[in-house]
Amino acid sequence: MRKNQIYIGRIKGIAVGLDYSWFLIFILVTWILAGSYFPSQFKGWSTFEYWISGAVTSVLFFLSVLLHEISHSVVAGKFKIKVNQITLFIFGGIAEIKEEPKNSSQEFWIAIAGPIMSLIIAVVSYFISRISPEHSQLYAIFDYLFQINLILVLFNLIPGFPLDGGRVFRAIVWSITKDFQRATNIAATVGRFFGFIFILIGFFMMMRGAVIDGIWIAFIGWFLESAALAQLQRQVLYKLLAGKKVEDAMSKAFALLPANTTIQEFIDNEILLRNRRFFIVEDKGVQIGFVTVHAIKSVPKELWESTTIREIMTPMSGVKKTHPEEPLLDALKQMDKNGVNQLPVFDENDKIIGIISRENILSLLNTIHLNELG
Repeated sequence: MRKNQIYIGRIKGIAVGLDYSWFLIFILVTWILAGSYFPSQFKGWSTFEYWISGAVTSVLFFLSVLLHEISHSVVAGKFKIKVNQITLFIFGGIAEIKEEPKNSSQEFWIAIAGPIMSLIIAVVSYFISRISPEHSQLYAIFDYLFQINLILVLFNLIPGFPLDGGRVFRAIVWSITKDFQRATNIAATVGRFFGFIFILIGFFMMMRGAVIDGIWIAFIGWFLESAALAQLQRQVLYKLLAGKKVEDAMSKAFALLPANTTIQEFIDNEILLRNRRFFIVEDKGVQIGFVTVHAIKSVPKELWESTTIREIMTPMSGVKKTHPEEPLLDALKQMDKNGVNQLPVFDENDKIIGIISRENILSLLNTIHLNELG
């Protein structure tokens, strides 16, 4: 789990977490339901009934989103594609699939599984609401769940990447062109188009007085456009780094730091003097850990002279590492997943032989670009 997430458990072996932004949207949805939607639709309830109905509806809505993402994950698992985790955040949820599907058929079924699950939830909610006493809390909750899940289905089927509909669209284009990269570029471009459309709709809604709704629609459009643009940039990156290995970009120069070095000595002699950012910690000639400047943040300044590097380092057993023959893209993905900027490189004898960092990768990309221009 990343630092900005709260781990809540595992479902079918997949870690599930809440991004901090989820709490914001949970409070916002509950407030809108309890303070506006339910009072306007169902008169005569007590304040407590409005708020408890709003809170329960919010929980069930996000449970619907979780089931939507789980359905993606289950189908991916059927195709032997690993899902790293499921995260609920401000825009709903995302299942982080470790690798791209191997063919267009897999892509289609993984993508369509989410909208199918949301449609099932909408249908079930509709029937529960219709057999519930009219104007009761049960009717109100499930009538809203019917409507919101139906909207979720329609929204997700918009044929623009990274929405489910965009992935379905990519699968169709992929099956026709037999070219995954081309299909991704087309789907992402369509995704940017719809993003701009949502931004324009939001702008016109604000101009007509619907400021809150307009801002929300425009915000969704910005998110879609940004995500689609990021995918296009990622495709360029993947193309440039395709076939490259860690050894092509890694630096064989790395600094060794005695374990008994104090943080103050570390700062004065290494960070300020030599501007180094990461180090291998050794004790009596044995490499025992890895430390970066970020580790200092956890120690108050007044303790820098009495705290040693040994106390703040990451032991070798807990170090995220890579190997020289590993695809460079896999190393970059591992950095993203673990939220780090560098990885130590170990050989087949489990001995460190270098460091691979984001700066190394950027330097390699710059070299590739210059070679293409030349």
